[in-house]
Amino acid sequence: MNTLLWVLAGVLAYSAVATAVSTRGYLPDAVRVQGPLTTIHTTYGRRFLGWLAGPRRFWRAWGNVGVGIAVVVMAGMFLFLLQAAVGTLQNPTQTAANQPSNFLVIPGVNDFLPLAVAPEIVAGLLIGLVVHEGGHGLLCRVENIDIDSLGLVFFTVIPVGAFVEPDEESEADADRGSRNRMFAAGVTNNFAVTVVAFALLFGPVIGAITAAPGVAVAGVYPGSAAADSGFDAGDRITAVGGQPVDGAGGLETALDDADSAAVPVELNDNETTTLDRRVVVIGSTPDNPTGLSVDPDDEAIGVTAINGTEIRTEGEFETLAARHELARLETDAGEQVVPLGAYVAGADGPLADGGVPANASAVVTRVDGQRVIDAAALTTVLEDRAPGEEVAVRAHVDGQFQNYTVTLGEGADGTTTLGSVARGTTGLVVGDIGIRTYPTAGYLALLGGDTTPPGALGGLVDSPLGLVFVALLLPLAGAVGILPYNFAGFYGDIVNFYDVTGPLAVAGETPVFLAANVLFWTAWINIQLGVFNCIPGYPLDGGRILRLAAESVVSRVPIGDRHRVVRTVTTSIGLTMLAALLLIMFGPQLLG
Repeated sequence: MNTLLWVLAGVLAYSAVATAVSTRGYLPDAVRVQGPLTTIHTTYGRRFLGWLAGPRRFWRAWGNVGVGIAVVVMAGMFLFLLQAAVGTLQNPTQTAANQPSNFLVIPGVNDFLPLAVAPEIVAGLLIGLVVHEGGHGLLCRVENIDIDSLGLVFFTVIPVGAFVEPDEESEADADRGSRNRMFAAGVTNNFAVTVVAFALLFGPVIGAITAAPGVAVAGVYPGSAAADSGFDAGDRITAVGGQPVDGAGGLETALDDADSAAVPVELNDNETTTLDRRVVVIGSTPDNPTGLSVDPDDEAIGVTAINGTEIRTEGEFETLAARHELARLETDAGEQVVPLGAYVAGADGPLADGGVPANASAVVTRVDGQRVIDAAALTTVLEDRAPGEEVAVRAHVDGQFQNYTVTLGEGADGTTTLGSVARGTTGLVVGDIGIRTYPTAGYLALLGGDTTPPGALGGLVDSPLGLVFVALLLPLAGAVGILPYNFAGFYGDIVNFYDVTGPLAVAGETPVFLAANVLFWTAWINIQLGVFNCIPGYPLDGGRILRLAAESVVSRVPIGDRHRVVRTVTTSIGLTMLAALLLIMFGPQLLG
């Protein structure tokens, strides 16, 4: 039984027990049960809200700003949900991001909300609920709308909402402007909390966090040299052969400088082990000429020799590959004769225009006579060339080497290109350590840190709005493929990759990392709450504002039965939004 079914079984069991207890009168009047939802009602807090509502002119101005923001976000959400629903119908692809369980804000069930940071997530959720419903309550007092009760909503035992229950008669007596401000106040407060939390996170908190020295190990391939030497996820490689390393480039240089395959390695600044290097396949392109593929859960495939010459290191592999365009590759899975070069799975663009059969597989071994052993070497050769320039290309196509004259193209990032080239040599990525590295400095940069951001995301962090956009993507980054891993905060093994410096260092690492996590999730959840509540569907705030707007427009039109027209408009839009949400959530599973 999968996790979602266990959750549903628990919800049904809770609902049955809670309903039975409520029916028998064992619960106080303040506690009310409706299926899996439990609400706790109180009158405490009304006096405080009345005191806080003192500067009425300020709060009315705040509410008016909120109405404008809510209307803009409402329109955006309407268009976004329609577009997403149409996209799901056209291409119902199942991904981790659209799994039904990932729409639940439950740490441990939602793949993007780790159980390890559940306290911080719950704290952010509670802050969001309190400021949201507190905003409604505050504007009720500002607009002289009486409040019957305040309270919290629990989905089984999980706090999922808060509420302010206005007096129906008093609310009906208020004018539309007053009610609009009251309904918009919640989302306005959520957006305000998001701004404050991100400002604190991007400013003093992230400013105190730096990348720890060394190379961060995110994972180890089974059967690799790193696995045999006891490396584990969360370790940092801080020195090789007594030479300190900082970053993947420093590690590669230190290993190249080592005299033998067996080298002493320092982990986490205080542990020493011997790394007995051997070349293994750590990545592969489907249907590559070698027929080898990588399964992260299986033992890594070792590459032992080229044309009978034993290899132990990546440097030895590259040296021998450069000597042989066609070679006998000996691996743990057997041996075979294959071309060694940059692999193009399906010729397109410049190669196809230059005579390579369209969509045919090709292994490029030379460009203008220069030896090319992998995708990186091809990139180096093309660095000094310009798009539109003609070059001589030697490639292995349809079982034989052929020569082509190719006009170079331009990639989406402005680089000179021959087309879609796979990573590695002949579609295989090899390494002599067998680790997956964690881009410590890159993630820090995307949170406002003073480091270099990864790849094409660099331009986004140059503005506050860009930083916010990137931060909102981080928990989903690995699933949508823009970064190697999802980022959910500083917790578990990840804290070993970072240090705390500057004035906040006196507080210690744990409080600073905790503050960063709370701020990150508070901002993330508050903006999600604000945007979700702006969906124009009843009973969300967006639906209520839509109804008031419809009433205002219809009241100016000379038609009969205005109430029916308003109800038709709001119900139609609300049902459209509901259908769109359901299609986005369940469409990929039902239609895929």
